[in-house]
Amino acid sequence: MAKKLVIVESPHKTGPIGEYLGKDYKVLASKGHIRDLATSGKYGLGVDIEDHFKPNYIPIKGKKSVITELKKEAKEADTVYLATDPDREGEAISWHLFDSLGLKEDKYERVVFNEITKNAVIEAFKHQRKIDKDLVNSQETRRILDRIIGFRLSKLIQSKTSGSSAGRVQSVALKLIVDREREINNFNKEEYWTISSIFTDMEASLSKYKTKKIEIKNEKEADEILDKLDKKFVVESVTKKSKNKASKPPFTTSTMQQMASIKLGFNSKKTMSVAQKLYEGIKLESETEGLISYMRTDSIRLSDEFVNETYKFIEKEYGKEYVGKVKQKVKKENVQDAHEAIRPTSIYRTPQSVKPYLTNDEYKLYRLIYVRALSSLMKEAKTENTTVILDNNDYKFTTTGQIITFDGYLKIYKDYEDSKDSFLPDLKEGSVLESISINKEQHFTKPPARYSEATLIKEMEELGIGRPSTYAPTMDTIKKRGYVTIEDKKFVPTEIGFEITDKLQECFSDLINVEYTASMENDLDEIAEGKEVWYEVLEDFYKKFEPSVKEAFEKMEKEAPKETGEMCPECNHPLVIRKGRYGQFVACSNYPECKYIVKEEKEEKEICDCPNCDGKIIEKKSRKGKVFYGCNNYPKCKTAYWDEPVGDKCPNCKGMLVKKKDIIKCSSCDYVKES
Repeated sequence: MAKKLVIVESPHKTGPIGEYLGKDYKVLASKGHIRDLATSGKYGLGVDIEDHFKPNYIPIKGKKSVITELKKEAKEADTVYLATDPDREGEAISWHLFDSLGLKEDKYERVVFNEITKNAVIEAFKHQRKIDKDLVNSQETRRILDRIIGFRLSKLIQSKTSGSSAGRVQSVALKLIVDREREINNFNKEEYWTISSIFTDMEASLSKYKTKKIEIKNEKEADEILDKLDKKFVVESVTKKSKNKASKPPFTTSTMQQMASIKLGFNSKKTMSVAQKLYEGIKLESETEGLISYMRTDSIRLSDEFVNETYKFIEKEYGKEYVGKVKQKVKKENVQDAHEAIRPTSIYRTPQSVKPYLTNDEYKLYRLIYVRALSSLMKEAKTENTTVILDNNDYKFTTTGQIITFDGYLKIYKDYEDSKDSFLPDLKEGSVLESISINKEQHFTKPPARYSEATLIKEMEELGIGRPSTYAPTMDTIKKRGYVTIEDKKFVPTEIGFEITDKLQECFSDLINVEYTASMENDLDEIAEGKEVWYEVLEDFYKKFEPSVKEAFEKMEKEAPKETGEMCPECNHPLVIRKGRYGQFVACSNYPECKYIVKEEKEEKEICDCPNCDGKIIEKKSRKGKVFYGCNNYPKCKTAYWDEPVGDKCPNCKGMLVKKKDIIKCSSCDYVKES
């Protein structure tokens, strides 16, 4: 048999896909991206601006050996199947593999599957194609855009402010947060009052006087109304209406992240990490199967196969009356919408049936995805809504109730949606009720709420900023850069966040805004559809962008270092807080004439005696901020451990015992201490 090589992105996929395809196929992983733009050329952008932004790609650090191995295997194979992820980024990775491995057009095929199950993978190999260069151009244009904006603006921000980076999407997301905070700070609350009447088994609120909607602005107005009311209320009308309550569509990346945040308390990064594991495959009893379809999508489409399978499941489990309709959504056509929504790979693989094989977080997210997809194909719930209007001397009080007459999709979705009945007593028009009490209550209008991850992602999606793959990294970046803090699960901009936003708006208000960023996303979609030339989009952007950057470097005022209030002991100039490669430090303002720096006294946390000298093992941090444990006699003694030493020696090899999670083990051999 001819040797066939399949290349996927993740090593986790190689096992199950290898099992599905059989011994005639060898499955290897690229371990994600293998190449990226170099940092050479003008401004270190890695592109030749003069030659239609021709990119200069180099292997990513640590990937040369991967490329060498794949190249060797590709030479020995009769056919190479590029089976990277089914989106623009995956298409670009396939192209980089094709180019780096020196593949010939007649020796490779592109294979795409939306889920990692045996049927889906086998079927995908029946529909081979070539790399879609339009998709690749779109993704590479995005990468070049992000490199140009990121490098040029970050350099500007670092030289003029306390910030460390700026970016095409992150800076617009930060602006949304800053604008919202200013809206909150500038909000003028207004007083208003409400009046409600309490009865034995219900409550009604004042809504109108005769036919006019009533607004009560102060206590005096409330008291004047109360003086005109008595305890007797006449039932003026009882209106009952039947309503249908439709289920929500299956998840896109954005809606999944929003619901996981609201219902499970997951941030977007955690949601995508857990979803990735569910997609790549879980070891079940006798096989490894992907439990969900691809999790980066902005489509709500479901495959005909899944829909038909689910209809049968609903009819069998709940009855024919629970079978609903496929959700339709009017949306601008683009390549990504050709994907499916996020759904279980089999509706028969219920959350309870796979629970023993999942972690708690995996189970919670799988159940949410499963129930959402299943409920989307179920019949709408039916409710009977009752509105009662009570009259008291021409003042109209209103109360409402709702009874679910058919639960429909709520039969399985009730845990994720408020679906409780609110009963009203059986009231007849013209009957008289007597209230227990009539109360007034003071209120104040509230400012708009700060963004949470869920609401910011929703806003970004609605405004057309970013794409499914960018939401989680954007959230993560603005937190890591210190541009926002989290209070009560809401984004609060820091001083640096305000400063960077204001500085960028001084010089780039026409580029760093919602409209331009959304327009650029549309341009990227046009490239993906073959309607725009990629380098022409970049040229148009750069002609506008680069002059603004140069002007900003000249005109933007540099932030003056903050004084500490103390004087330099060597030259008596003020000490200031400066920013260095490894964070802030205090130094003389008279630099470079005076190079005095305040040495930071670090409190050393001693862990135990060093086993190799008379020093102490202390807690340290690497340059990247990772905690490790090393000897305080470094560099004379280079004893170090990644896990915390406990001070005892291994009974087998006399190496140091260390603590990893809840396990005590040897740092040198396989010894594990019994608990």
